[in-house]
Amino acid sequence: MNNEIKESIASTIKSLDKELREISLKIHDDPELGNKEFHAYKLLTEYIKSKGFEVSHKIAGLETAFMAKYSNNKSGRRVGFVCEYDSLVGVGHACGHNIITVQGLACSLALKTLMEQGLVQGTVVLFGTPAEETTSGKINIVKEGILQDNVDYAMMLHPFAQDGIYSRMLALDSADIEFFGKASHAGMAPWNGINAVDALMQGFDNIGLLRQQILPTDRVHGIITNGGAAANVIPAYASAHFYARSVTKDQLKDLKPRVDNCFKAAALATGCEIKIQWGKLGPVEDVFMNDALALNYKHYMEKEGITYRSRIDEEQTSTGSTDMGNFSYAVPSIHPAYGIHTTAANHTKEFAAAARTLVAHQDTLRAAKCLSMTAAEVMVNDDLYKQVVDDFKKGKPQ
Repeated sequence: MNNEIKESIASTIKSLDKELREISLKIHDDPELGNKEFHAYKLLTEYIKSKGFEVSHKIAGLETAFMAKYSNNKSGRRVGFVCEYDSLVGVGHACGHNIITVQGLACSLALKTLMEQGLVQGTVVLFGTPAEETTSGKINIVKEGILQDNVDYAMMLHPFAQDGIYSRMLALDSADIEFFGKASHAGMAPWNGINAVDALMQGFDNIGLLRQQILPTDRVHGIITNGGAAANVIPAYASAHFYARSVTKDQLKDLKPRVDNCFKAAALATGCEIKIQWGKLGPVEDVFMNDALALNYKHYMEKEGITYRSRIDEEQTSTGSTDMGNFSYAVPSIHPAYGIHTTAANHTKEFAAAARTLVAHQDTLRAAKCLSMTAAEVMVNDDLYKQVVDDFKKGKPQ
């Protein structure tokens, strides 16, 4: 790739520094939960429209989802970038979605400038994807074919405590579990009752025992959402919300029935009826990293002085889950991690504070520059694009 493209990307992102920092702080200081990100949605759609993008509002039936597009050649290659902007209950932007927004904007605008200058030919698309932490808006975008119809490959960055390419992002599905028993006076005639909370607690115990026999990379964890209303009444109803995670979506399919059986056995033992409903939209899939894209991005980050552990070491690390995994099984994709000068784990107050710092913003712009160069490289390098497609077809599970 020629120096003119690299210099244009660096210059564009540098020129956006101040206004992207302002957007980041506005989102960070007004944390909104999934599907309620109305302030962020308005801020981002107005901003990207002012930069000359054509904006489609409320895509995939989601009030706070959008797609912004710019093209100088509709027959050229099409790259998609991603913004996330929902927060977490109680800890705000403890996954750094305010700076995830920055990377999506920076990359999209850098590619648009290249197109305006005639240095690359194609289309750049920015997806605003709500509720990554809860109902996983990207699943809707994939299910409706919006992603596949508009881009050939997709890219985003995620802040963590350290840089990484191949750390595991686990496949995930959630289950709502309900037990139905029979109420009775807990002191006067408990033998007349069927205790739904007993069933629920037995289910928790069964899950604890199950953990001895599942893969060390599997995760099963949950909370009680209804544990009865009064201590002197045998509870007729109890409920819980659980997550199950595995390294791959195929392993997750094997794990879920075993989780079901833990709770079904508890219902049988206590005489309760049970209802188990897994995620209505479908599971969040593991991230299927495209090697050709990943290695190109890594090359540019190493030029910036970033060092990485070996791939084998990275793959031993399991992190969280993301609906970017669903994007990655629909089109060739990458989701690298980049460090933001913190030792804090994601989903903590300490990480939320780190995501607001100036150094985290600067880390984001550096990584965004490298991701933009990768995106541009795919547009101008036929051999690289062929490798991207081949890696996707060769490695994608059927």
